[in-house]
Amino acid sequence: MVTKRKGRDIMYDRRSLKDISLILIGSTILAFGVYNFYYLNSITEGGVLGITLLLKNIFGFDVSIAGAILDIALLIMGFKMFGKKFFVYSVGASVGFSVLYDIFETVGPLLPQMGMFASAVLGGLSVGVGCGIMMRVGCASGGDDALAMIISKVTSLKLSTVYLITDGVVLLLSVSYIPAVQLVYSIVAVLISGKTIDFIYGLGRTNRVEVEKTNIPAGVHAV
Repeated sequence: MVTKRKGRDIMYDRRSLKDISLILIGSTILAFGVYNFYYLNSITEGGVLGITLLLKNIFGFDVSIAGAILDIALLIMGFKMFGKKFFVYSVGASVGFSVLYDIFETVGPLLPQMGMFASAVLGGLSVGVGCGIMMRVGCASGGDDALAMIISKVTSLKLSTVYLITDGVVLLLSVSYIPAVQLVYSIVAVLISGKTIDFIYGLGRTNRVEVEKTNIPAGVHAV
């Protein structure tokens, strides 16, 4: 009996270590893409990421601090609806993104300047891969994902629909600080990131049992 319990503990520890490693990888990719492709090219993103970039460009707010405050508030709401594991993993992902973004911002640009279209495509891919990896672990990569999950659970709307609505609102507000041409590139980035998240999240999941293994909270509609 003791041996079986130890075996389960070892498996749990290995799973937890794997989850933490994936969250760190996802946060790194996400922070790298948001700074090097989005912020440096005035390309915004929907959800909380878009709101923090909006606050940065209009009021000069620190992205890491503003993002952390918004994320924590939304993740507390997520905890009440989805439970402890979701909350703990999501807080780790949110803090990881904020710290890593601050590091990338301190270091400065790591890539040569490129065109807006290339930045939109690469930024969308980076955000999509980073968020997608963390969603596969079973957590929100930030407050925007938590918000989407909450709205999906309350309204029964699909996640894809919720993302479209929330991202659209933020992008419309972004017209106040970015030209219409740049807004087009932001839309391209959002569309690519959404499709990439859908692809990464759906890898290898062909039935309901496999979806449940991702630890995505019950009641949330798959994209």
